[in-house]
Amino acid sequence: MTINQPTGSPATGSPATGPLGAESAATRETADWKALRGDVEGIADVAVERGRGFVSAARGHAEGYVERRKGDAAQSVNDLARTVRDSSKTFEDRPNIRAFFDSAAEGLEHLGTQIENKSFSEFYEDAEALARRAPVAVAVATFVTGFVVARFIKSSSVSAVRDLDRDLGLRDAPIRDGSLRGGTLRDVPAPGLQRDHGV
Repeated sequence: MTINQPTGSPATGSPATGPLGAESAATRETADWKALRGDVEGIADVAVERGRGFVSAARGHAEGYVERRKGDAAQSVNDLARTVRDSSKTFEDRPNIRAFFDSAAEGLEHLGTQIENKSFSEFYEDAEALARRAPVAVAVATFVTGFVVARFIKSSSVSAVRDLDRDLGLRDAPIRDGSLRGGTLRDVPAPGLQRDHGV
């Protein structure tokens, strides 16, 4: 047997019978590939359909939750508007400042009305339209919001360390970057124990 001589079909193991055996092996291989492609396409279609169903269910749950909670949100916004309007009364002698507060209260009342009257999908469409009309403004607002939240979290953590210092009796230990200067919490004796100062 030489190297170039066909030895048989890989699928059946029987010797090849000339050009007809090669054609039937190629036909079987093509049919196998077509069947495999059909199976993969079927699996992909099922996965896509399940994914759409999942997204649809998640959106439905989100819409239901928002619809249940939007009355509370509208009431909170309207309460805030009422508070702003009441605080404007303290500026009776300054009409410019009072006009600013009244304008803010009217804007909040309008927002409260919109929250009551709009559905979740309408809010989503409005937000999407705003992002398309003014992407830079949305990016800047997102950045500023992130910055404010980060500063709030940082200030909360520093005040928590200060509270811990006060509780542990470390009033004189200055705080820098949220850490104790001149020692660590391991240097603080457990409650009820006295520190040995080497005396």
